[in-house]
Amino acid sequence: MTRRWHWTGLLGAGVVLLVVAAGVFAPWLSPYGPRQLDLPHAFAAPGPGHLLGAGDNGVDLLTQVLYGARVSLAVGVLAVLVAGTLGTVLGTAVGYLGGLADELAMRVVDILLAFPGLLLAIFLTSVFGPSFVGLIFALSATGWGAYARLARAQTLSLRRRDFVTAARAAGAGAPRIVLRHLLPNLLGPILVQATFGLPGTILAEASLSFLGLGARPGTPEWGALVDQGAAHLLDAPHVALVPSAAIALTVLGLNFLGEAVRDRLDPKGS
Repeated sequence: MTRRWHWTGLLGAGVVLLVVAAGVFAPWLSPYGPRQLDLPHAFAAPGPGHLLGAGDNGVDLLTQVLYGARVSLAVGVLAVLVAGTLGTVLGTAVGYLGGLADELAMRVVDILLAFPGLLLAIFLTSVFGPSFVGLIFALSATGWGAYARLARAQTLSLRRRDFVTAARAAGAGAPRIVLRHLLPNLLGPILVQATFGLPGTILAEASLSFLGLGARPGTPEWGALVDQGAAHLLDAPHVALVPSAAIALTVLGLNFLGEAVRDRLDPKGS
């Protein structure tokens, strides 16, 4: 790993830890409650009463950003976990078995990846309505295909290795070979994929909440704050700039961390 990525990796890890700490300790760090209103100071500029300013109905932006970190991280991590698990298990299984199952699964993946992920997520959240579970389902449903394709490609290479041949000769069945021998060898590439997939998922969550398709009305979300401030860019630009900066900082930190993880786990791929 080069010195350049060593320092950017540390920077990315620091930013991610800062965002995680902001979400975890939001009740102790925020000066107001997540739904506490201050009507006389609606759209107030940053100042002593509201360090980062106030938004619609006087909600404190610092409080909204801190609690919004909880939503973005929870949705992002859970959606990546569900999509990664489903895609990895399916891709490994069909890659090992081959035949008709492999062909059918990969055609489904091709169809899924042919659609723009955000448009498909918008469709799914529109069908199920704004909810935390619906948001995770939509983002998982649009993301599992990339993990399935990666797992299948890796499995096609691994299934010809000596340790798989030895396990098969010893009488191990397909489920045991997949679970005990193939999946552990896929963790490195899948972890790299998940690290790069997480910032994209958080950005997609922010986009959906910007369109009013987030967790549920009233939930502190970065995208919803950007939407709130979009109509007040001239008189109260901080309402949109503050959550936008939080989104950009989080995505940038996760990308830096992802580069460092890739360099550590797959130095030949950098």
